[in-house]
Amino acid sequence: MTPDVSIVVVSKDSAADLPVSLAAAAAQRGVASEIVLVDNASTDGSRDAAAALGGAVRVVALPTNAGFAAAMNEGIAATTGRYVLALNPDCRLEPDFAAVLARRLDAADAADVGSASGRLYRAAGPELARTDRLDSTGIRFTASGRHFDRGAGEAAAGRFETEEEVGGASGAAGFYRRAALEDARISTGVFDADFFLYREDADLAWRLRRLGWRCLYVPAAVAAHRRLNTPDRRRRMSAEANRHSVKNRFLLRINNQTAGEALATAVPTFARDLVVVGACLTVERSSLPAFGWLWRNRRRLWAKRKEIQAKVASMRLGRAPHPGPLPGGEGDF
Repeated sequence: MTPDVSIVVVSKDSAADLPVSLAAAAAQRGVASEIVLVDNASTDGSRDAAAALGGAVRVVALPTNAGFAAAMNEGIAATTGRYVLALNPDCRLEPDFAAVLARRLDAADAADVGSASGRLYRAAGPELARTDRLDSTGIRFTASGRHFDRGAGEAAAGRFETEEEVGGASGAAGFYRRAALEDARISTGVFDADFFLYREDADLAWRLRRLGWRCLYVPAAVAAHRRLNTPDRRRRMSAEANRHSVKNRFLLRINNQTAGEALATAVPTFARDLVVVGACLTVERSSLPAFGWLWRNRRRLWAKRKEIQAKVASMRLGRAPHPGPLPGGEGDF
């Protein structure tokens, strides 16, 4: 039987969190599901957490660390569900998370909804216990292409309690219609493998939007996510993580921003780019190789951009593009 939901978890030395997150994934009720753990050559026994669940979790073991995006692509290829739930290993789902979102996207008025975001709270402690702070209620894009998790770090009470359309789903627990993922597939995968880690969820969200797929925020679907890498903790993040973050902020625009959008926001965007370059030249010199990577790959990246733009232009399945700016970012630079 084809499952309703394929839950794909990517791990890299995540043994401390996987027993909780995988158990919560296995406890999903109200849907037929399959769970795949794609392991990026962990050395801490991450795969043992899957074995402890007695066959409820299938493991795809990669020989090297391919990065989050490429590993998630492996998981998507290894599954068959109508929906794909891309789940971080430090995210604990409530038992009806997948069922709530599957039912909502099965509704007649959701045929053009390609993804959904639940109500994610910040998690704390080894049990990933839910706190009273929000982690994400969907991605918000600004007019210049920057992206933020709505409500991140804010008190949850009285905030974002109604369903609404958003720019995209957070990769911590992104829920996707498989048909939309296949529609968005490009030469580097559903999730662009060039991102390696960070911002790949925003890239996919932007691409899906350009292809006419909407994203819904459904607050009845609840999860808790421990977010370790936030802007205020940047100095404590690894040099590799910061390097990919710098690289990907430019790659995101290369992939998706139109010439008109770039021109309309040129002044604030250029000002912020100067700040980033200045930081890399002074306090974060370990991120300078990001610019070298972009330059060395410029021809391939330009060809990929043309591929994406051609896909958008063709608008497969006869759907019209969503009118206007992405929701939540009009006029915000």
